[in-house]
Amino acid sequence: MLQPVAVGHKNLADYTHIVGWPLIDEVRSLAEPLAGLRVLHLSATAFGGGVSEILYTLVPLMRDVGIEAEWQVIYGREEFFNSTKLLHNALQGAPDDLTVDQWATWKHYNEMNARELSEDWDVIIVHDPQPAAIHSLVPEKGRLWVWRCHIDLSTPNEETIGHLLPYLQTYPRSVFHMPEYVPNGMDGRVYVIPPAIDPLAPKNMALSPEDAIYVCNQFGLDVDRPLMCQVSRFDPWKDPLGVIDTYRLAKDEFPDLQLALVGSMATDDPEGWDYFNATVAHAEGDPDIHILNNFNNVGSVEVNAFQSHADVLIQKSIREGFGLTVSEAIWKARPMIAGNVGGIPLQIHDGESGFLVDTTEECAERATRILRDPALGKDLGRRGKEHVRANFLMPRLLRDWLRIFGEGGGP
Repeated sequence: MLQPVAVGHKNLADYTHIVGWPLIDEVRSLAEPLAGLRVLHLSATAFGGGVSEILYTLVPLMRDVGIEAEWQVIYGREEFFNSTKLLHNALQGAPDDLTVDQWATWKHYNEMNARELSEDWDVIIVHDPQPAAIHSLVPEKGRLWVWRCHIDLSTPNEETIGHLLPYLQTYPRSVFHMPEYVPNGMDGRVYVIPPAIDPLAPKNMALSPEDAIYVCNQFGLDVDRPLMCQVSRFDPWKDPLGVIDTYRLAKDEFPDLQLALVGSMATDDPEGWDYFNATVAHAEGDPDIHILNNFNNVGSVEVNAFQSHADVLIQKSIREGFGLTVSEAIWKARPMIAGNVGGIPLQIHDGESGFLVDTTEECAERATRILRDPALGKDLGRRGKEHVRANFLMPRLLRDWLRIFGEGGGP
């Protein structure tokens, strides 16, 4: 059997004061005829990255409204995750396709996991390319299959997408963050649904300034000096080296500036440690650059504290499927500067609820503008939080999934 993931309990009613009664009522109405529907979420890892963070909230909320939802994680060894990391990068535009042996490894582990998949699911949702071949191998194990893509497929490596597409075309349903991510030639019914954050999760719940200051102090930050912060994986697409360069440019005008680069290391990201070490090397021992991850006891509350206390939040991605860290950061009502790529422009109206940038120099200029004018930062943060409240919170995502289930039929 595949490894089940234990999730806590969530109550949809707890979100009412945040999203309002109309949305909560709509969710309950959509869920009522679907009571007892058996839904399986299948992913590559149970921690690290946006997919797992979404599922830790989405699965218990599905259960709360009467869906019999489960989440299972596929089995894989280092050779598999090395191959799927290359697959992920190539689908986002990296020049190197997988070798014949690496494609064979990917297929072998999909076959192995397909054999272990239990049967009689009403809906099986397969997240991202790691387990994407499973539907073609055992379609009889679920009544309705959905492939959920969480990455940017707008400019994929042509050889890579050519190899993967036949597996994706077998899915009756597929879901993408943006229309631009839908590959040419997709069969079945295609949905465009952005992801969402959980405003009640420890990473996003309201944190008092005093508590944020206390946590930041524990990690050696000087809470009386300005702070710039990026929360993301240590990955070339997130450009942590560019964030350090941005910090150095801004530090010319604000010599007291500090930088916190905070990320989690995921089991399906073997390159993460290499890039973490490259980031540390690029910092060149600067005591005002704090590079932290979950192995430094940085968890959700700590991330919340860094974001809540920061004067400027950064997400300097150069390629991004969606970038939930943007909405998570903006939810703290702090000013955000982010790369003008992928799904980030959906979350930021440039100049109104944050800034979108294309270069390191632009990023540094926007950062110094905010540091010079704290009132501007407060206005950007306030408008940004309202935009996230209206568009990118978890009850809306639950509603969108229930709509898909309803079109697929009841239990």
